[in-house]
Amino acid sequence: MNWLNLPTIKEHLRITEDYEDEMLKIYGDSAEETVLNYIGMTYEELLGKYSTVPVPIKHATLMLVDVSYQQRSPISATNMYLVPYTFDVLIKPYMQL
Repeated sequence: MNWLNLPTIKEHLRITEDYEDEMLKIYGDSAEETVLNYIGMTYEELLGKYSTVPVPIKHATLMLVDVSYQQRSPISATNMYLVPYTFDVLIKPYMQL
């Protein structure tokens, strides 16, 4: 992970145990890569433009981790929901045109 870390993810998800750490790292890596693909930048380009990862991007990335953690499979007996509208609001200002 480039801008997230395991303690931050666990705090966001309110997890105190360690037995899911490897899965949480996968979710963190995947969420960061998804955000970079969505905004059309590499991590290096993001840092070059903003010098640090903007807080809204960190927030949106944590939202993706949360969705992955809460809904581990695309097929479920419960209703599936898209990532909230808030994700788009947080990320769109950083998208490359």
